[in-house]
Amino acid sequence: MLKRKLTRLAIFLIPLFFIFSQCFTSKKKEDPRGDAYAGSATCISCHKDVSNSYLHTAHFMASAPADAKTVQGSFAKGANEFVFNPHLKVVMDKRDTGLYQTSYADGKKEQAQRFDIVFGGVKGQSYAYWFTNELFQLPISYNTANHAWINSPGYEPNRVAFERAVSTRCLDCHLSYAKSAPPEVPNFYVGIEGYDKQSLVFSVDCERCHGPAAEHVKFHTENPGEKKPHFMVAFNSLTREQKINMCAVCHSGATSRMLKPTFGFKPGDTLSNYMATRASATPVDYKNIDVHGNQKALLASSKCFMSSNMDCSTCHNTHVNDRDNVTLYAAKCMTCHSATSHIQCKMTGKLSAALLMGNCISCHMPAFTSKTIVVGQSGALVHTHHIGIYTEETQKVMAYLKAQSK
Repeated sequence: MLKRKLTRLAIFLIPLFFIFSQCFTSKKKEDPRGDAYAGSATCISCHKDVSNSYLHTAHFMASAPADAKTVQGSFAKGANEFVFNPHLKVVMDKRDTGLYQTSYADGKKEQAQRFDIVFGGVKGQSYAYWFTNELFQLPISYNTANHAWINSPGYEPNRVAFERAVSTRCLDCHLSYAKSAPPEVPNFYVGIEGYDKQSLVFSVDCERCHGPAAEHVKFHTENPGEKKPHFMVAFNSLTREQKINMCAVCHSGATSRMLKPTFGFKPGDTLSNYMATRASATPVDYKNIDVHGNQKALLASSKCFMSSNMDCSTCHNTHVNDRDNVTLYAAKCMTCHSATSHIQCKMTGKLSAALLMGNCISCHMPAFTSKTIVVGQSGALVHTHHIGIYTEETQKVMAYLKAQSK
């Protein structure tokens, strides 16, 4: 009897032993970028406050898998259409298999593609769909300011286009990683690129800017009492050029000649190994640089930049959403242009100190129309990073402020 009970117990315990042994020996899912990377989820345990703050930034919202939570536009009837003309429209609809954009010509369904990837989330969003292992932009995007579906920037006003390919250069800035792969439909489009779908690391994550963190995580997990960071490059240890180049990977314009994907760029790396950009000694004509995309060249052409040791982090804290906080940015200006400084605003005495301190950006870094983010007949408004004197803009601001003070 006892032998029979022990046999039954063994039969019961052996599967449990196998299950638990699998749990304890199973390896953490490997980061697509390799063993040197820990994955941003690992950073949260020690950097919870920074991580929670970062969730609200434009860098975090650079990309995401498309679903009902990440796509901002409405799918409610009456608000889920974009009408090109009486004969042509695109309808955004929800199905069991996901969210879709479907084009209709004279009421007849023509083409439908699923929302697979979301790009952006501040000024607006654009979307991509998978065709085998190739990515294409969907015809309809979303304008956050107007809370409306729009024809995707640069698309023709009277034609629905599903065939614009998403290049590696787009992913270089909107994702943290994407592994290239041969197109599964060769010669579908000349020069089209394919990607390993399982390799995508969405958003601009911690390790995209701070570098691989596996050794850092391992050391501090084993040495929880050690507060000095190990196996990570300290931002303050970088030179001015190295600090700027960390941002310039994405903020030096889309026209740079790419030498290799920038996913491998790490703090302290040489940017010219990844892309061929304008030589720093070459004079910059800021008036002919679009206000979107090449903030590095615009800033470098500014007298403030050339007369100081400022870099991008002088004004921007990338861990925090400081978007549209003009008072905060004006306070950054006042660290150099204070009341006791010999470098004072020429409007001093003409407007109150409070008004001056709250409007540095409006006068000296005004918002201009982008020629690259074009929706319909007009472009999105983006603040220029060329810090300068804009007489017409200053007059507009002064007129507005005087009208408000009456």
